[in-house]
Amino acid sequence: MQSIQTTKLSNGITVVTENIPTVHSFSIGFWFNVGSRDENSRTAGISHFLEHMLFKGTHKRSAKKIAESVESVGGYLNAFTSKEHTCFYGRGLVEHLPMTFDILADLVQNPKLKPSDIDKERGVILDEFKDIQDTPSDLIFDVFEESLFKGNMLSSPIIGTEKNISGFDHETLAAYHARHYGTNNLVIVCSGRVEHDKMVALAEKNFSSRKVSPGKRKRAIAVLPVSKSIIKDITQVHCILGRSSYGYESDERVKLSMLSGILGGGTSSRLYQAVRERSGSTYQINTFVNSYLDTSAFGIYFSTGPEQKMKVLSVIEREIKNLAEKGINVRELKRIKELKKGGLVMGLESTTNRMMRIASSILNHGRIIPVEEVLEKINAVTQQELNIEAKRLLESESFLRIFIESGPEQKRA
Repeated sequence: MQSIQTTKLSNGITVVTENIPTVHSFSIGFWFNVGSRDENSRTAGISHFLEHMLFKGTHKRSAKKIAESVESVGGYLNAFTSKEHTCFYGRGLVEHLPMTFDILADLVQNPKLKPSDIDKERGVILDEFKDIQDTPSDLIFDVFEESLFKGNMLSSPIIGTEKNISGFDHETLAAYHARHYGTNNLVIVCSGRVEHDKMVALAEKNFSSRKVSPGKRKRAIAVLPVSKSIIKDITQVHCILGRSSYGYESDERVKLSMLSGILGGGTSSRLYQAVRERSGSTYQINTFVNSYLDTSAFGIYFSTGPEQKMKVLSVIEREIKNLAEKGINVRELKRIKELKKGGLVMGLESTTNRMMRIASSILNHGRIIPVEEVLEKINAVTQQELNIEAKRLLESESFLRIFIESGPEQKRA
């Protein structure tokens, strides 16, 4: 932890650095505490649209100049929008950190948002939207969370709706940027061979004070389990069985993650062994946990042929019942602890992973959680605790069931 330093500037920016003297590069992220959850039905998709537009040029740099400036020195720039955050990040050799910082600071503060650029990028995003609609393995996760978080903006897909994407203009995007992209809504995190004082100086040089007043997020509430089927002209059946569970604010999340791993995380998990290895009924089967501040989406995803659908569902139901009623064994407890610890520690060999872990910790927990503390929490979980949690989590009556499959017309074809 001594290598990690934090400074809160007078303009509200939080600057965090992790000095790793053994590397010759850096990973830096500008994290804004805004995502699709902060939108409404009229603006759904605007966070993602704005993320795209910030790379289309500023008042002193064209889109081409932004790309060429970084790539010409071997660096990399990218961004992503989640339901709760938007991150603009870069990698490069340490001698090019000041330039990369300057470019990122420019594009997040001074986007040009030219109407002609908006219209061109609209076509790109609509194409991305249609790709998702044509990819059942992507679409089903949006449909699942639409049902799971009904009544909350967590239910809205990050990309938004086709209608909204088609209607965003300069005034709407500029107003959203002004309302959310303030200095007090920004966390800057950098991992690599970096000096904290120099990073603070870069932040003070490149940012003035422009504070915003973010709105309060509506907490998610549990919904009644439903079964939903979407008909597509496809050959496979895609399915998610799942429910809501603990969010980042709960200490119980570590148990949720471990149970998910035991049930469907990796090739030695119960579902992989039962459904794929012993039954040979599917190529894709896994569990997942999509976590948010106050809740999460836990689920089992699989795809298979229509003729195997009921067989796979039957095996999954059997495995869920066995785990809920009989619990885990000592060997499984040891395996999942080593799997979780190994994944965490090996991930620390990437400066980008380290940067993202620190940012997630600050944004979701309000502090930097030491790796040692996470490892201690994993080690402290007992077999009895996981068995109690399994009974709570794996009540199959509480599961939503989402299918994307072919209809009768397609099946007869």
